[in-house]
Amino acid sequence: MNDWPDGWTDNRDDRYGRGSASAQPEGARSMRHVQRRQARGPAAAPPVPGVPPQQSQGYDDYDGGGYSRGQVYGGDGSGGRPPYAGQAAPDWRRRFKLGTLTLVVVLLAVSVGTYFWADSKLKREVDLSKVIERPGEGDGTNYLIVGSDSREGMSAEDKKRLRTGSAEGKRTDSMMILHDGSNGPTLISLPRDSNVEIPSFRGSDSGKLFPAAGRQVKLNAAYAEDGPELLVRTVEHNTGLRIDHYVEIGFAGFANIVDAIGGVEMDIPKAFKDKNSGADFQAGRQTLNGEQSLAFVRTRYAFAGSDLDRTKNQQKFLAALASQTATPGTLLNPFRLYPTMGAGLDTLIVDKDMSLWDLGRMFFAMKGVTGGEGKSMNMPISGTRNGNLVWDKAKVQQLVQQLKNDEKVTVESQ
Repeated sequence: MNDWPDGWTDNRDDRYGRGSASAQPEGARSMRHVQRRQARGPAAAPPVPGVPPQQSQGYDDYDGGGYSRGQVYGGDGSGGRPPYAGQAAPDWRRRFKLGTLTLVVVLLAVSVGTYFWADSKLKREVDLSKVIERPGEGDGTNYLIVGSDSREGMSAEDKKRLRTGSAEGKRTDSMMILHDGSNGPTLISLPRDSNVEIPSFRGSDSGKLFPAAGRQVKLNAAYAEDGPELLVRTVEHNTGLRIDHYVEIGFAGFANIVDAIGGVEMDIPKAFKDKNSGADFQAGRQTLNGEQSLAFVRTRYAFAGSDLDRTKNQQKFLAALASQTATPGTLLNPFRLYPTMGAGLDTLIVDKDMSLWDLGRMFFAMKGVTGGEGKSMNMPISGTRNGNLVWDKAKVQQLVQQLKNDEKVTVESQ
């Protein structure tokens, strides 16, 4: 008995590819429709009022590895489609905050690096602890600013160009006291021809105590005899005013700073010449380079040999230099700031306790002298003695008292 369905034989070797035994083609068999089940996924979101439900797209709804969307094997599955409507847009506010924070960190790092670089270049060579019998401290800060005729670091060509000569050693070419207080800065020139007494002092190198001998000399002789420490001691003894910080700059550094900032604009009221300093100026507003600036502040013989006129020019020039240097165009421009700082710091000599912060305060106080906040003057003079300028003791005492108390200076001078 044949157990096989009609059209099949029991010859299993012939059972493949035979089809029906009927002469007519086998009709299509009716098969029950089987609906493909969707792959399991997250539960559908509940309907939202006013929003039509999402229609099924049949097999496209089934994530079969991406093939139903035309995904190329190994691709990202996007099939070149634009991003889904629900994809989050870039958070530009967060990116802006991160960019701003990065910029602030970079600027802070550069600022800190610049501070320590500049601070390390200061030559802290003056030890004010060697100065004996010092006056008591007052309010505000007093700087003794000294311009020396030091030729250190200058070539023979520089000396010829700047007309400095080739004298050995160094002397003070200008001396000023700058008081920085709550009533505005006050700049007081001390003529180098001032008649002063050399007090007792301790040698800066030997440590030997030299008693007072009542010697009356020009003020610049104190520096020539034993350097900055004796100069500070002499100024304090003859004024009664305590000097908090000492700053000295030589010829080369002075000229280099002016050239680094592109010159200093000055309004010269009257033409003058001086063959000794090389000064040759016409009246009017003009920009001085380093060589011309040095000649301007050194000139004295064009003013009938008076040191008072020269100190007025020095005050005017230094205030203009500070005012034109402390500008955003210099302070915020590294291509001008670094050359300017390098030119000055290389030849700047300060006391051991002076920081770069103290130097900056002095610089801005100098700028304030011409900004309407401060005052510039000469030490009050009452006459001469053997060609030296004699200070007016009563006015000097009043001036010093006002500075100590950080009061507004009302004393006038020539």
